Amino acid sequence: MTVTIVGSQLGDEGKGGVVDLYGDAADVVARYQGGDNAGHTVVDDGEKYKLSLVPSGAVRGKVGVLGNGCVVNPETLFDEIDTLRDRGLEPDVRVAERAHVILPYHRALDGIEEEKKEDLAAGTTKRGIGPTYEDKAGRRGVRIGDLLDPEVLRERLEYVVPQKKALAEDVFGKETGEEFDIDHLYETYREYGERLAEENMTVDCGTFLQEHIDDGDNVMLEGAQGTSLDIDHGVYPYVTSSNPTSGGATVGTGLGPTVVGKGEVVGIVKAYLSRVGTGPLPTELGGVEDQTPNYDGAEGADDAEEELATYIRDEGGEYGTVTGRPRRVGWLDMPMLRHAARANGFTGLAINHIDVLAGLDEVKVGHSYEFDGEEIFTMPPTTEQWGRCEATFRTFDGWPEVDWAEVAAEGYDAVPENARTYLEYVSDELDTPIYAIGVGPGREETVIVENPYESA
Repeated sequence: MTVTIVGSQLGDEGKGGVVDLYGDAADVVARYQGGDNAGHTVVDDGEKYKLSLVPSGAVRGKVGVLGNGCVVNPETLFDEIDTLRDRGLEPDVRVAERAHVILPYHRALDGIEEEKKEDLAAGTTKRGIGPTYEDKAGRRGVRIGDLLDPEVLRERLEYVVPQKKALAEDVFGKETGEEFDIDHLYETYREYGERLAEENMTVDCGTFLQEHIDDGDNVMLEGAQGTSLDIDHGVYPYVTSSNPTSGGATVGTGLGPTVVGKGEVVGIVKAYLSRVGTGPLPTELGGVEDQTPNYDGAEGADDAEEELATYIRDEGGEYGTVTGRPRRVGWLDMPMLRHAARANGFTGLAINHIDVLAGLDEVKVGHSYEFDGEEIFTMPPTTEQWGRCEATFRTFDGWPEVDWAEVAAEGYDAVPENARTYLEYVSDELDTPIYAIGVGPGREETVIVENPYESA
């Protein structure tokens, strides 16, 4: 069977930890979209592993697959594999031959275009993700399978590189170097193709995964980013370039929708809200310079709100895994979660970081929005409309700081009563049961209510 792990908010919900939590029951973990912009941290036996491309399950000895919906930077891929090997692991990573390759000119153009977009900047990590997906849609991309055939690779590069070079030089007025040099790119990426072949890493993803399912294996499908960063269902244009929603799991792996639909879809929720990048955020606390719209820094700021935002940011480690940038933080946004539940069809929830909010006198939730004089309960379809929404809050009594490791060992009834009230409110509003509650960074610091591989 399959279990699909989906971020329900704006990324950074703790998906990697949940993949790791349920990973023992999975035989294969496949990522279905995104690239090396998807920072995730896995803690195992006190060891912290920061990954941006290799699937989380590889840390626990599972077969990790980068599906055809991913965009792959071979340099990052091999750097992460080699780093894990240096730390005593032997990750088994496969890459879909239909997945598209991030090339150096994609990264260069990503940075150039981000500068030009100014107020439409999506907070990109400048790792070439968007330009690679653009080339995929424009049918001028280079795929992993092309790296295995030198003649095809040369043909692809001779077609696309002159276009990219002209774009950089003639349109943007930038000088170009080896990242736009056909011979250099050919030699470098031909060598990557040779290593992929030597290590038997490439697969026909859909066939590979279906054969495992037919053999009775459990497959976990891992999404990157979150629902509100989905290019179709997110806060466009402040989005990623792919589909983190559960529908992306079928398109991005080659498994049929009936296969994915028969499995479980677990929505990962952070107990508050965070994001890196600009755009509206109705439940935001305080602000972050150069990210929060119309934010003037300390001038005119609500000191108590800024102090609370800093507390949550520091307690929750709200700084980007890939970029190190501070994340904007806010109270939980229920209209956003209702939108995510509908778009993904969640069968269960994993709610993380309730320990971060411990010790506060009260915890608020954006229960609904006031939009043009009307109360609405889900996100409006355009980001401009979302920016006009004012959150309507509900207030919950806070819960104390406790020994969270002891809570995880004892189970759900050991969660502080006020925290349970908060959690059950979320579950009731989304009409979805809670499968797990994260109370710390380690897999042993999780209250397991239900294992999705055992619930089907």
